Amino acid sequence: MAEGRSIDAPLALPALRAPWRSYLQLTKPRVVSLIVFTVVVGMLLATPGPVPWTIFVFGSLGIGLIAACAAAINHLVDQRIDAIMSRTRGRPLPRGELDAPRAIAFATVLGGAGLALLLASTNALCAALTVLSLLGYAVVYSVFLKRRTPQNIVIGGAAGAAPPLLGWVAVTGHVEPGALLLFTIVLLWTPPHFWALAIHRRDDYARAEVPMLPVTHGVAFTSARILQYTVALFAVTLLPVAIGMSGWLYLAGAVVLGARFMAFAWRLRSDIALAMPTFRFSIVYLFGLFALLLADHYLAAMLAR
Repeated sequence: MAEGRSIDAPLALPALRAPWRSYLQLTKPRVVSLIVFTVVVGMLLATPGPVPWTIFVFGSLGIGLIAACAAAINHLVDQRIDAIMSRTRGRPLPRGELDAPRAIAFATVLGGAGLALLLASTNALCAALTVLSLLGYAVVYSVFLKRRTPQNIVIGGAAGAAPPLLGWVAVTGHVEPGALLLFTIVLLWTPPHFWALAIHRRDDYARAEVPMLPVTHGVAFTSARILQYTVALFAVTLLPVAIGMSGWLYLAGAVVLGARFMAFAWRLRSDIALAMPTFRFSIVYLFGLFALLLADHYLAAMLAR
């Protein structure tokens, strides 16, 4: 027995996750799961009939793998920032659980497999747009915009808004108005979603010298912008009904969800303690909105029979 240590004292073991968990964390699985969900909704909304199973399974998997590749590259690019910020210092690269060469190799395998699946199961346009979204997030946003402008999430949000459009294009081979509307909804959702988190973590971003809007322009300014975006988002979410893409079920749900999101945004202006509840609700909001789109789509199909 080591001198000076009680026989009842717990053995100190390194708090390192199993390797597979470290690789899994590189992919940002919760983010990718929401991405794949919006991809699937885009696929199912693109056609009144069933989606071919090869496109549904391998197309969704291919886009998901490329999204995971982008997430892994983001971990690589942000490892210095991640080591400074309390929210991210437990990620695999700052903790030393993985090194850069292994992370690069992992991202390459994910991206290559995803692209191969898309080329084999969908179409060239879907594959090209998916690669462009990868470059937009992993390079344009992560390398350049994030460190240079407080509008980083507004400009870079286009890459994050692409998944439902990609799912639509995987089925049809074309960029159509419905796909663009889904893209616009996620594009307008992204800033209030992320800025709410940035308000909560503004001290972290300031230490890491990342020019997020609450750091450069203050909480009051950012809260006002969040409210403006949620109002614009509410208006745009009514357009699926206006163009005949959805009906009363979606409309009722979109109004309720949108009113709740705007209420969070309004109260956030005077109570920054609501930053994280607003952020969490924004995730529920997007999931609920797309679930409503899907439910309304199939309800209309059933009533038309």
